[in-house]
Amino acid sequence: MTKLFTTLKAIFHETVDACLQLFKIMIPVLVLVKVLQEFGLIRYLAWPLEPIMGALGLPAEMGLVWATTLINNIYTGMIVLTSLIGDVHLTAAQATVLGVLMLVAHGLPVETAIADRSGARFLFQCFVRMTGAFVLAWLLHLIYSASGTLSGPAVMLFQTDPTAGTGSIASWALGQIRNLASIFCIIFALISIMRVLGAIGAIDLMNRILKPVLDLIGIGPKASAITVIGLTMGLSYGGGLIISEARNGSLGKEDIFYSLTFMGLCHSLIEDTLLIILIGGHLSGVLWGRLIFAILAMTIIVQIVRRVPERARTAYLWTGK
Repeated sequence: MTKLFTTLKAIFHETVDACLQLFKIMIPVLVLVKVLQEFGLIRYLAWPLEPIMGALGLPAEMGLVWATTLINNIYTGMIVLTSLIGDVHLTAAQATVLGVLMLVAHGLPVETAIADRSGARFLFQCFVRMTGAFVLAWLLHLIYSASGTLSGPAVMLFQTDPTAGTGSIASWALGQIRNLASIFCIIFALISIMRVLGAIGAIDLMNRILKPVLDLIGIGPKASAITVIGLTMGLSYGGGLIISEARNGSLGKEDIFYSLTFMGLCHSLIEDTLLIILIGGHLSGVLWGRLIFAILAMTIIVQIVRRVPERARTAYLWTGK
């Protein structure tokens, strides 16, 4: 019992630390969304992204969800989505398409800064992730539309206070506090799940399965060992290790670039996938579609980069450090 209590206490403190960082970003965004709703400005803010959302079969308002996710993180995007869901209803296919947009391209200011610090050019990483997100979402939209699958309503497991966006300012604030408490519970549960998966060896098993695939598409053995950590645990973990390895010269510039690009397209296969399932995303797209797409995209990228002159690589793909 003592060990269990110690573990739960550690998870609680880790959750508190994570939430404090998240809420510093999320609360101002929530206030901004409320102001936009009160003045009826959301449709105008989402309007520039309407053609993109239209090409993906999504309501224009979902552009605001993706834009928020691009700048901040998936959690913030989830809150913005639920604040709009009373006015917009999604099918399971639409939730999955929106989910892959959020999964592939989120938190770009932070995550691409990690890549840039490791030696991969900031602008190229942004370009690859945003382009990859759109292409994968578009392909899934075509597949789901042509096959008629996932046409039923999305099952929103992440339930928020239905009055959070309505009523007086006091009732809105109380509703948002309840929603943030839900986020706290989700983060606590996810950290607990990750601890259990690590303890039973599930993460190590996934790493062993993925490593040969990375070797096959051209990511070297030293870089592939770190890449699988980013794939399963997240870009912050994998990127942090890459920064360390880059500093001591253990990895070459090309391996660093391939590893970070692959992790950008597909990372945190466990935690982030579970988050998108909570808003109605389907495993066919948010897990298997994302993983297969990233492997195929990297196979193409590796072959193209190997034919690019060294001067162009240093100028546009990775630094000369």
